[in-house]
Amino acid sequence: MIATYAAVLAVCAASLALGQAALALCGARAWSWLSPAVGLALLCAICWATVRLPGDGLVSAAVALALAGALVLCLRGKIEGGGEALRVGLPVAVGGLLVASLPFAVEGHFGILGTGFNPDMSQHLLATDRLLDSSVSQLLRQGYPLGPHAVVAALNKGLGIGIVQGFDGLTIAVAILAPLTALTAFADLSPLRRTATALLVGLPYLVASYFAQGAFKETIQALLVLAFLLALRESGRAWRDLPLRFVPAALLAIGSVYIYSFPGLLWLAAILVVWLALERAVPLRPLLLALVVFLVGALPELGRMIDFHGFETFDPSGPGLGNLFGQVSPFTALGIWPSGDFRLAPGDGAVPAAAYYLGAAFATALLAYGLARTWRAAERAALAGAIAVAALYLAARLGGTPYTAAKALGIAAPVLTLVILCPLRGGAWRLLHGMREQGARLALVAYLLAAGACSLLALANAPVGPTSYSPALTGLRPLLTGGSTLVLAPERLLADEHGERYLAWELRGSRVCIDAESEVGAAPPAGVRFVITTDPLEHLPFPGFELRRVAAPYLLWERRRDALGPGPCPLIAVREARSGA
Repeated sequence: MIATYAAVLAVCAASLALGQAALALCGARAWSWLSPAVGLALLCAICWATVRLPGDGLVSAAVALALAGALVLCLRGKIEGGGEALRVGLPVAVGGLLVASLPFAVEGHFGILGTGFNPDMSQHLLATDRLLDSSVSQLLRQGYPLGPHAVVAALNKGLGIGIVQGFDGLTIAVAILAPLTALTAFADLSPLRRTATALLVGLPYLVASYFAQGAFKETIQALLVLAFLLALRESGRAWRDLPLRFVPAALLAIGSVYIYSFPGLLWLAAILVVWLALERAVPLRPLLLALVVFLVGALPELGRMIDFHGFETFDPSGPGLGNLFGQVSPFTALGIWPSGDFRLAPGDGAVPAAAYYLGAAFATALLAYGLARTWRAAERAALAGAIAVAALYLAARLGGTPYTAAKALGIAAPVLTLVILCPLRGGAWRLLHGMREQGARLALVAYLLAAGACSLLALANAPVGPTSYSPALTGLRPLLTGGSTLVLAPERLLADEHGERYLAWELRGSRVCIDAESEVGAAPPAGVRFVITTDPLEHLPFPGFELRRVAAPYLLWERRRDALGPGPCPLIAVREARSGA
């Protein structure tokens, strides 16, 4: 727990310092709630740029710490509104921390988030382990974006935080930074309404669901998309007179390259194109300056982006379900979906199907109302965001796979929630007067309660796996050929940490049986060729087995006998739970 929250604090502090310093260099003298997202984008880019230097992550930690510390000292007393920002942001940050900690509180321990829902974290942990020892991983060879992995490597080298706790801390930090970023649009509301609205925009149902799967890349990209449209909005408001008014948006785009590779740019480019069409008259020089900044920051990753184009997720004819059961309903992106697992069809859980349809209809009506108010208030950035994310979802639905379409919905969710809740704001987005205003406010309060409950349900349903990680099982996998493998695991790992699915995924491609150490009989089932135990079982009680390999904390034992055949264990196919981008 201490290591996880230390990682949360480190990521949040570095993001806030780097982001506000970047905005100050662009000419902003007042505190901006876009600093969390801009800072996180820069942190991922900086760590990736330095993680492969000598030190295997130590240089990343030193550079990030030195930059953040120096910038805090330089900015001290020079940023207006810091005290007010603390008063406004603290309740939101605490609220984000509490709701993001819900999965770990329910499970009773910290560990690999999402084990049992999504096996992707296995590859991310392995890729980070390889970064730490300067080895080449499959993800690195494929051009996979590894900016967040570099941040976790820096946490490991700089603060001694384990990579499991580092990813947990990074994921929780994003759940705090996203609601803080949403304050850009809602800082003028009353304290209670402001906190509730910011939390829901930052953690709508689908984002909470991806959080529950440990899908940190999708939650970060959703944050960057939200921040990008808000940065365009600020370019015509607080930053209107700044020559570098569009550079914050460019910095967010640079971060997206190192976090989500070229697919991340699709959302940002679509929002920019629609916004330019709606704005009509935009000064060219600031745009060109921002483009130059983006090209300088993104060009080092160009070769890897080209390599990433061949990643299996982008193959429409490939196995496109991933860990899904079918197409995900687009109504999940509107926030009211009373299921702990967004992959389930309406009615498959404890809640009747009618509740899903009523919630979807209610949220759709509020979205239409929000779009109308956004149009009348000339909030072109929010409108551009809604149009862009809807268009990209349709493109993914029609030309992609269910897996990519679901990701598009998750990234769209904060933007659509922002539009739904925009009538709560005063000033330019003021509601109609009289009874219609009162009715709309009651409807939006009802939406806050219903959608907030759905987000909490998704978080409470999140599985939490093992507390530590070792690449040893992956290293044993090539040896497990020509027969079945029995894995004897600690009982706590299987009973409390979703260990069966974790072990099965780690040993995919082999025939695997998994049992608890405490239930070991006199002999393994007939036909079992390999047995994997943990270090405490130094002497295998089964006759006829010899120690084949020590890969701490695991021991591999093999029965030396010909013609065993495939054995009794089921084959764990490589694509049974296919990894995604």
